[in-house]
Amino acid sequence: MAAYPRTRNAALVGAVCTALAVGLVGCGAEEDPDAGTNGLGKLSPRKIESRALKAVEGAGAVRLSGSVVTRGRTYTLDMRLKQGKEGGGIGQLSTKGKTFEMLRVGDDLYLKADADFWASQGGGKQSKSDAEAASKLDDKYVKVPTGDPAYKQLSGFTDMDLLLDGLLDLRGGLGTGERGTVGGVRTIRITGGDGSGGAVDVSLEGTPYPLRLERAGDAGVLELADWNKDFTLKAPSKDHIIDYGRQITAGS
Repeated sequence: MAAYPRTRNAALVGAVCTALAVGLVGCGAEEDPDAGTNGLGKLSPRKIESRALKAVEGAGAVRLSGSVVTRGRTYTLDMRLKQGKEGGGIGQLSTKGKTFEMLRVGDDLYLKADADFWASQGGGKQSKSDAEAASKLDDKYVKVPTGDPAYKQLSGFTDMDLLLDGLLDLRGGLGTGERGTVGGVRTIRITGGDGSGGAVDVSLEGTPYPLRLERAGDAGVLELADWNKDFTLKAPSKDHIIDYGRQITAGS
């Protein structure tokens, strides 16, 4: 009769020990931060950069929004861009309190703005004739001559290849920064010069596209979205295009 309680107690102790062991293993196990990702977080910063650049090269389109500081001037932009010779861009650019729309289809660059914007292009005090001329340009597309100084500077904001080549340039030794999210997508940050040389947040989900960029020297912050999402680029109809007839200074 005495053997029964001992057997029962031994079985009970064994069950408790097993439960404790399972519980301890479960409590001690850490969640894998790379679970469900593209594995980028396990790579060196140089390899992360390489894969991000390769993803950019393979993309046909992107949307850039944020700010860029160049030559002491801050530009706020929201542009959709396409790669290639038949590419271009469409969107909005603001600087020094002036906002205008830009559209480039192939080599043809157009600006669209209100009358106040065009009236300010002459500089100095505006005459009645200047105001009348500007009113005719209100909300119309103005084709920028390729020889105009503004063409080279402004068209750069519509050139996906040129713009990204210049922006995705981390300076100094590369390092791996914190993990985070951009637009609800998990990211990992790579930095240049411990952050002083810029930083890029790269997607940990799917294709490793760069999703956020902090330029070196506080030269702007940009978000990059809609990677490889196609959109229509079409030149304005002729009845919506007007020749400006003078040098455009918006980009100077």
